[in-house]
Amino acid sequence: MCSSSGRRPTWRRVMLDLMSQQTVLVTTTERPAGYDVKQALGQVFGVVVRSRGLGGNIMAGLRSLGGGEIVEYTRLVEDTRRHAVDRMIENARAMGANAVVMMRFDSSELGQTMTEVVAYGTAAIIERGS
Repeated sequence: MCSSSGRRPTWRRVMLDLMSQQTVLVTTTERPAGYDVKQALGQVFGVVVRSRGLGGNIMAGLRSLGGGEIVEYTRLVEDTRRHAVDRMIENARAMGANAVVMMRFDSSELGQTMTEVVAYGTAAIIERGS
């Protein structure tokens, strides 16, 4: 029974819940070690566009005067990449995949304050090799 509605969950809902709990292997290689790619399902991607906030821009500007790593931008890029990978995995699950092979990142600047990050690869079904 579904606790919120008092009704039994549908077969589709149960399957989607199971799939969302399933681990999706993400690899930059074409053939993950120890696995066989049984089926390539097609391209999959996750896109995130982020804007640097005014406070971050000011702090980064001050740090750039002294040289070295600009921590505010490093955190922004790391968080954005993680978010893009999470979206890609979500899309791969929706396609029925348990893996993304040949994963890559691409990024570009949109205007002077926005950054687009794309995580992309091939959604696939893999099984442990024999």
